[in-house]
Amino acid sequence: MKNLIIFMVFVPSISLAQIKFLPKSQGEIVKHAYYSLSYLEEHEQAEWVHYKLNIEMLKGKTPRKNSFKSDKLVSTKSAALYDYKNSDYDRGHLVPAGDMKLSKVSMSESFCMSNMSPQKASFNRGIWNTLENQVRLRAKKSELYISTGGVLNSKKLKRIGSNKVSVPDQFYKIIYDAKNQKMFAYLMPNRKLEFLEKYVVTVDLIEALTGIDFYHQLDDDLENKLESTKNNLSSKLN
Repeated sequence: MKNLIIFMVFVPSISLAQIKFLPKSQGEIVKHAYYSLSYLEEHEQAEWVHYKLNIEMLKGKTPRKNSFKSDKLVSTKSAALYDYKNSDYDRGHLVPAGDMKLSKVSMSESFCMSNMSPQKASFNRGIWNTLENQVRLRAKKSELYISTGGVLNSKKLKRIGSNKVSVPDQFYKIIYDAKNQKMFAYLMPNRKLEFLEKYVVTVDLIEALTGIDFYHQLDDDLENKLESTKNNLSSKLN
C-alpha cells in the first residue's frame, strides 16, 4: 500500500468564528476566512463587508499582490475584473489589503471582486486611504469590528461594465471598539475630499440611508446610545 501524504493548510488564529456582530443582510451572505460580506446581485457588489482588526492582524508581513479575481463563493457569480476596464474608476477595496497582511490567505481574499466597489481615484487614494490609516492606528491599541460599503439604495446609480456594476455616490465605514464601548461612523461622497472630521456621522444616519441594521446583537440601550453618538477616530483613545 502506498504511503498517503496529507497536506494541511495552516490558517492563523483569526478564525471566522471570532468575527462577531455581523449586520443584518438583504443579500447573500458570503463567509471568507477573514471577513464576511452580503452580496447584492442587483448591484454586483457587497452591501457591506465586516471583519475584525487587531494588532495581531497588523503585525503581518505578507506583501500585497494585485491578484484581482472573481469570488467563487458568490452563487450568482461576482463582478469581474473587466467590468472596471476603461471605466475611470478604481477597484476600491472595502476590506483594505493593508489590513490583510497576516497570511497569504487573508491577502488573497482581499482581492476578490466581491470586495471591490467603483471609487474615484482621488477618493480611493485620498481621504478613503486616510480613513483606513486612522482605523489601523486605533486597531494597534484596541481590537475593532468594522463594517464598510457603498450606499446602494438608489436604482439611478451609474453602472459600469458588462455586469452593470453600480457606482455608489457615497461610502460609509462603521468602527466598533468594544473594549472602550465606542462607535465611529463616517459617510463620504465618492469624490476628492479633504478634512476627514467633516464626514463624521452617527450610525443611526447610515442605517437610515442604507436600511441596514448594524450591531443589533448589542443590548438595546447600549446600541441606541452608541449609534446615536458622533465620535472622531483622531480623538485620544480613552
